[in-house]
Amino acid sequence: MKNVLLALTAVAAMTGSAFAADMAPRTYAKAPVAAPVVTNWTGCYLGAGGGAAMTNNDNNLYDPVTGLAFTGNQTNGARGWFGTVQAGCDYQFGNWVVGAFGDYDFMDVRGDVSLFPGTSGQQKQDWQWAVGGRVGYLIVPQLLTYVSGGYTQAHWQSTTLNAFGFGPVLTSPGFTKSGWFIGTGDEYALTTFLPGLFWKTEYRYSEFDRQNGPINDFATGLPFGANSTQKLREHSVRSELVYRFNWGGAVVAKY
Repeated sequence: MKNVLLALTAVAAMTGSAFAADMAPRTYAKAPVAAPVVTNWTGCYLGAGGGAAMTNNDNNLYDPVTGLAFTGNQTNGARGWFGTVQAGCDYQFGNWVVGAFGDYDFMDVRGDVSLFPGTSGQQKQDWQWAVGGRVGYLIVPQLLTYVSGGYTQAHWQSTTLNAFGFGPVLTSPGFTKSGWFIGTGDEYALTTFLPGLFWKTEYRYSEFDRQNGPINDFATGLPFGANSTQKLREHSVRSELVYRFNWGGAVVAKY
């Protein structure tokens, strides 16, 4: 009987030890924390939007033979709106983004102009295109701030000049002028609304080559005997929605 009790005691002790070991808290290995995945700015894109533009025209008349000025310099202004379409490609390395783009503006920018004393008319800019590049830095993963610059070209329609508020007497032919631009802006990723959707806003300054050309008689179309010289400068603010077609995987950047 004594041997039986000793055997039962030994079995109970071993069973309790096993049960206690089984009830001990278990430890689990934590998965490694992955680096944060941010918006991928590498890829090509299409954009569309619009904006407002303001143009200053510094002009005067001169003798086409001697080059002497007939009138003093005067400045005329034009204001208006435009719609724009754009295409481009960007490449991201770390927090930096570089890219190239081109855009075309459908414009209605017009203002009064007086190229000859006693005359007045309305000058209109109707289109402009530009190609260039940009360099930007990611302030946060979704926000890019950048500077841009490049080549631009714009067209102004012919202007009919009235004399002292009466019928047309002179015409200033239309012209196309080339120039350069610089700009600055920001672009924000709207990926919470739609993957690939971005919103871009930019201020741009453009300056064009000087336009020298004849003033013509309205009735005959012959040169009137005086030429005009015009220097045009433009300020514009544009805002557009951009859809980006990303290539490759997500980019990891440090902030």
